[in-house]
Amino acid sequence: MRVCYFISEYPAVSHTFIRREIAELERNGCSVLRVSLRGKGRDLVDRADREEKARTMYIFDAPKLEYVKALALSLIGRPAGLLKAVIGMIHMMKRTSRPRAYHIAYLAEALVVAKWSREHGVSHIHAHFGTNNAEVAMLAHLLMGIPYSFTVHGPDEFDRPEYLGLDKKLRHAAFACVVSSFTGSQLRRWTDSSDWPKIKIVRCGLDTAFTGEPPRGRGVGTTLVTIGRLSEQKGHLLLLDALAALARGGITVKTVIAGDGPLRPLLERRIRALGLSGQVVLTGWLSNAQVRGLILSARAVVLPSFAEGLPVVLMEAMALSRPVITTYVAGIPELVTDKICGWLVPAGSVGALAAGIRQCLDAPDALISAMGQAGRIRALERHDIARECRNLAALFAGAEAAPEELVDLKGLPAAFEFVTAEHQGGLARAAGSIELDPFSHAGVAAGRKSNTCH
Repeated sequence: MRVCYFISEYPAVSHTFIRREIAELERNGCSVLRVSLRGKGRDLVDRADREEKARTMYIFDAPKLEYVKALALSLIGRPAGLLKAVIGMIHMMKRTSRPRAYHIAYLAEALVVAKWSREHGVSHIHAHFGTNNAEVAMLAHLLMGIPYSFTVHGPDEFDRPEYLGLDKKLRHAAFACVVSSFTGSQLRRWTDSSDWPKIKIVRCGLDTAFTGEPPRGRGVGTTLVTIGRLSEQKGHLLLLDALAALARGGITVKTVIAGDGPLRPLLERRIRALGLSGQVVLTGWLSNAQVRGLILSARAVVLPSFAEGLPVVLMEAMALSRPVITTYVAGIPELVTDKICGWLVPAGSVGALAAGIRQCLDAPDALISAMGQAGRIRALERHDIARECRNLAALFAGAEAAPEELVDLKGLPAAFEFVTAEHQGGLARAAGSIELDPFSHAGVAAGRKSNTCH
């Protein structure tokens, strides 16, 4: 089976979980076409990411003629599909937080994704993230009839979900993956209950770099480590305030902050202002091997997030037998059991975070080791990449090609309020006698055979 993976930026340092998923699918006989909007010019730390870059097709690097060819092929070969995609785009414009021109751009991108998918024999399109990536996949599906799915991670999908058309994306999808039960609950809030059976939990998996037995002879470290993109939602500023509060009480602990992002300049200023320069180190992005080594050197991994889906770094830390100090948000409590494999603290509380860190520092090394072992067992049980990708491959194989939908022009008047008067007549004539409502469940079964991974 040939699957197209569509991601707005791939590979990326913060998307190693996607790379692992693709690699495991290919080990199980699924061929994956990697398509990304951007990322070809990015400097990458990890060798595996650099190798992935060479395997990836980039839409923004395609010549303009490629867009023209894609449009011409759709006009000639699937005019009804193009009409469905245009109407789908107009529906997505009806309530959006972005300028409508963005949705026109998504349609242009979908034309290229559809063209490349056809040329490479793709039988399923999968997008990671339920934001614009899922919209492009949905429009490509309307263009070509190739079934599609998407993975919702959070929290970005739930910051302004009313503007993302999640109900429309799920309605047309063969299925939608969610990385935790919490993420699934949030998707259910914004979608029709008749589509809830399409929501499937497929957890992020860990590869052998983290699931293999940690090196023997490593003692319990004394350093705290936090790993992730330097953004407001990760709670780095709160961590600095907690470390400063502990320092005022005479407790200092070396803390390494690995990662990069828009918050870095502010963090650097804040570290100096709080007098933490000799205590806190910012490393920038690290390779997969460097991350693993950093975790193994730590006493615990700290992640004081304000908003999350389910952080991969917590799975990695626990798989390497390190306890975690993190917050009661989103899917985190589904993985981390308080006082068993780490400490869960209320998000946004400097005092609670400082207390959790102090408990970690005061705990006997034997307790830290026991927590690490408990966390490893839990992480390996829940995040086995081989099992999760088998489940995902089965979902791909079970997704039948979309039936040729009847077009219901009764659904057009509200959508056409976004189309200028001079364009409405031409578009309606192009529709002819076809009846189309791209967001209805009605359709004529095509009776196509589903594909399987061999």
